[in-house]
Amino acid sequence: MWTLSGFVDEISPDFTEQCQVASGLGLKYVELRSAWDVNILDLKPEQLTVTKDTLANYGLQVSSIGSPIGKIFIDEPFPPHLDRMRHAAEVAHFFDAPYIRIFSFFLRPGADPAEHRDAVIDRMRALARVAEDADVILLHENEKEIYGDVPSRCLDIVRSVGSPHLRLAWDPANFVQVGVRPYTDGYAMLRPHIEYIQIKDAMAADGSVVTAGNGDGEVARTIRALRHDGFDGFFSLEPHLSLGFETGGFSGPNLFRRAWQDFTDLLKAEGIAYS
Repeated sequence: MWTLSGFVDEISPDFTEQCQVASGLGLKYVELRSAWDVNILDLKPEQLTVTKDTLANYGLQVSSIGSPIGKIFIDEPFPPHLDRMRHAAEVAHFFDAPYIRIFSFFLRPGADPAEHRDAVIDRMRALARVAEDADVILLHENEKEIYGDVPSRCLDIVRSVGSPHLRLAWDPANFVQVGVRPYTDGYAMLRPHIEYIQIKDAMAADGSVVTAGNGDGEVARTIRALRHDGFDGFFSLEPHLSLGFETGGFSGPNLFRRAWQDFTDLLKAEGIAYS
């Protein structure tokens, strides 16, 4: 039984509407990235309390904190960001979230990833130590233009850090947008480290984002393989079907519902049970 979740700030800036739509779709979990156009790590304590109470009112739990940790350039100061990681762990505990989504630092245009590898690994180790102390699991997302945007460097990160508190979030659309065929080029290599699946798809021709199964993200092949491998975890809808904002992608309620429908139709076609 696979568990669906979603980046509900793609529904609306208003957190109550986020919860209304998510609950209406039958979701029991959500991924928290922003509310009222404010990143989850920047909400005031009273806003966090309102957020938690609203979730409870709609019977929703939190699968992951969709943090922006690691979304700075590798040559930007790290100590303030490490403090932000500690706060992210506190926020995860506040919401009883087992996971925190992170990234492996943007590289400047034209930079050679190999020249920044050691700095990236050092920083990722430091983030993992915070996660170990806090007993949460970090999920590295393969965002384009960061160090870990292709399968080989995602593997390098998790192997080099070597912590059970650093795992991988699999985002097929992001792989497509950097010229990777997700299943063909990356699945076998990364499967031992994959903990969490983000559901969005993309077209290889122009990088445009589409709903699951309608692009070149090899989503159907991937979910078949995951079922065969006995995967048991979260699938988080991150449709990105409309606009992008500082706090993340956006779809609106109708396109979010369409993304949910297309993915659940795909699961039903494959005979895969979900909740």
